[in-house]
Amino acid sequence: MSTKTFASAADLDEKKVSFDKLSDHAYAYTAEGDPNTGVIIGDDCVMVIDTQATPTMVQDVIDRIRQVTDKPIKYVLLSHYHAVRVLGASAYAPEQIIASQDTYDLIVERGEFDKASEIGRFPRLFRNVESVPAGLTWPTITFTGKMTLWMGSLRVELLQLGRGHTKGDTVAWLPDEKILFSGDLVEFDATPYAGDAYLRDWPQTLDNIAALKPNKLVPGRGAALQTPEAVQAGLAGTRSFIADLYREVKVGAERGEDLRKVYERTVAALQPKYGHWVIFNHCMPFDVTRAYDEATAYPDPRIWTAERDVAMWQALEG
Repeated sequence: MSTKTFASAADLDEKKVSFDKLSDHAYAYTAEGDPNTGVIIGDDCVMVIDTQATPTMVQDVIDRIRQVTDKPIKYVLLSHYHAVRVLGASAYAPEQIIASQDTYDLIVERGEFDKASEIGRFPRLFRNVESVPAGLTWPTITFTGKMTLWMGSLRVELLQLGRGHTKGDTVAWLPDEKILFSGDLVEFDATPYAGDAYLRDWPQTLDNIAALKPNKLVPGRGAALQTPEAVQAGLAGTRSFIADLYREVKVGAERGEDLRKVYERTVAALQPKYGHWVIFNHCMPFDVTRAYDEATAYPDPRIWTAERDVAMWQALEG
């Protein structure tokens, strides 16, 4: 297809999984830069935050949850709509699937396109994709802005702190323990995917997360951040990538450069600082394309289809 293998089609190496206890109520399922899953254990039930990509892949998460609790998995929270985060939901057999209304609206508008697009980009993350039930994963409860859930005596706040990775981003916050599950608003040693992002809004949203003063934070990708200093580093790294990306692209767009020229210059500018981060080569064509769109004619992200993915990749990498 091009000189560089499309997206992450060549990434076939299995990753080592960690299951870290953050408190009696909070765990992080992480795998060397693959998508993370958060686990909240209340008095009477369990919440899972972001499901993994297929029911087959969920089984390992459930096995680890069962090593620490036999309470029923009652809630699944979708931090946003991307297929790699939601298509495993059925395996938990939850009573409720919770998402922001903005996330629900995005599933309606672009869920089918996104599913086909993501499976094509990153085959390893959709192991046994045939185990995904037909159709899309639909929330059963939606909210706008803030929802407070009591899991027995444990207070869980579900918050929309602003647009960033998508317009529907939701974090889960344990205010009494100051533990935050950020979804893909925050990454650690992993390249933020910005193909559906609001790059001008994202830094402020990160500031809104920082204002909560989390002691611990589970990012969308990368290791769980288990001290206030590590949390600050995760926020700062994500913020600087987003700012550097948008600034470089905006300069090129204002000069009237075409997308390919902007892409090549932006990659060269960001490579020294971020090139060692997981999925850098995968994300950059999508990230620069979205940043160029936002800096020119498209305030809202355009829908990625499997066809658009390939055409964009050939235009920038072919």
